[in-house]
Amino acid sequence: MSKYLGTIITALVVVAGVVLGFVFGGPSLSQNQLDTLLILVIICGSSALYCFVVGEISRNNSQMDKLWSILPIAYAWVIAAKGNMNPRLAIIAVLVTLWGVRLTINFARKGAYSIKFWTGEEDYRWKVLRQKKILQSKPVWALFDLFFISIYQNALVLAICLPALACMGSDAPLGIVDFIAMGLSAFALLIEVIADEQQMSFHTTKKKLLAEGKELADLPAPFNKGFNTTGLWAYARHPNYFGEQAFWVCLYLFVIGAGVATYNVFNWSMAGSLVLVLLFLGSSAFGESVSNKKYPEYQLYIKSVSRYVPFRKYNPEKVK
Repeated sequence: MSKYLGTIITALVVVAGVVLGFVFGGPSLSQNQLDTLLILVIICGSSALYCFVVGEISRNNSQMDKLWSILPIAYAWVIAAKGNMNPRLAIIAVLVTLWGVRLTINFARKGAYSIKFWTGEEDYRWKVLRQKKILQSKPVWALFDLFFISIYQNALVLAICLPALACMGSDAPLGIVDFIAMGLSAFALLIEVIADEQQMSFHTTKKKLLAEGKELADLPAPFNKGFNTTGLWAYARHPNYFGEQAFWVCLYLFVIGAGVATYNVFNWSMAGSLVLVLLFLGSSAFGESVSNKKYPEYQLYIKSVSRYVPFRKYNPEKVK
């Protein structure tokens, strides 16, 4: 039970936050906000349909992965344009654009994009999931693709951008909270950039060494472990996920700066970033289950290093 205590507490906090956000800061949208939301929903629905149809035909279920970094840019600028380029909305759009460019470049370097848009490198997690007995049936996989990969993930990507929509209802000038939000969001983005570069550098070198015909155990340290324990990765198992979640949570602070959060905390648009926390909780757990099977030392890494927040440096000797 204690093993899952952190997960259970996180899930309860997320559910409570979503409920309180709607109870105390339920949506009261202007006509302009409703019109904008309709545009966003049409884009979201079209994307979900595209991801499902193309994913099923091509048998490449990373269609949404390719759009994950692009759609928020479109959503943010649609909101900014419909909000007459209000400074707060423009700042949010610029931050989201920087976030999206980073993620798109990082994904492109992994071979995700191709001139044949339906092809490209598929995320390994979909390949692993297709091997699960319950998902091996084509109809069952099609339902999983439709509801989780296509609809749920598209809806979530839209939801994390909705704090910008909430800010449309405010004429409040930029203040200290907005500048704090800007600084923290930029810092979270920097963490992501550093973590991505360190991970890319590690695995590129590891693959190059393995291509020379060497066995993993014969590689020089730290590559012989198979997983990255250098840089930020020496202090957290998923520093990139930490930066990602922090970015969208910090973006919500603009809602507080705009003065549209009840008790300076609660607004319905907080649901997106909170549900994102749950997604990464599941994604990180699944990724770690795969790494546990591949790398003998990974269990020591889990015991020694925190999941997200860079805190304690990896030292396998202390946990053996």
